[in-house]
Amino acid sequence: MMLRALTSPRPWIVIGAVICGTAVALGAYGWHDLENDAEARAVFMLAVQYQMWHGLALFVVAWRTCENGKPASIAAVAGACFTAGVLLFSGNLYVFALTGDVPVIGAAPMGGITFMTGWALVGVSAVLKTRKAVP
Repeated sequence: MMLRALTSPRPWIVIGAVICGTAVALGAYGWHDLENDAEARAVFMLAVQYQMWHGLALFVVAWRTCENGKPASIAAVAGACFTAGVLLFSGNLYVFALTGDVPVIGAAPMGGITFMTGWALVGVSAVLKTRKAVP
C-alpha cells in the first residue's frame, strides 16, 4: 500500500519542495552565521549543495512516477534513496560543520552511495518499457 502511494508524483513533489526550501534556509544560515569559520562554512555549504541537487532530483522522480507499472515503482525507490541520502549525507555534514563531531560514523559515505543508487534507478526506470494502462 505504501509503495503504491509513492508511485504517485504528489508525494515526491511535496518532499522535493520541502527539501529544496530547507536547503535555501540552511544555505542562508550557513553563509551568514558561519562567516568566521571558513572550514565549517565550506562543509556546511557542501551539505546544502547536495541537499538542493537531490531535492531537485525528486522532481525527476515525480516525473518518472507518472509512468505505469515497474518504471514508477523503480522511480519511487530512487526517491527513497535520494531522501535517505539527504538525511545521511547532508545531515551528517551539517552536524559536523556545527559541532566538529561526526554524529554517525559512515553515514556520509552511505548517503553518497544512496545518492548514486538513486541516480542508477532513475536511469533504469527510464529504460524500462511502460505498461499500457488497462481501460
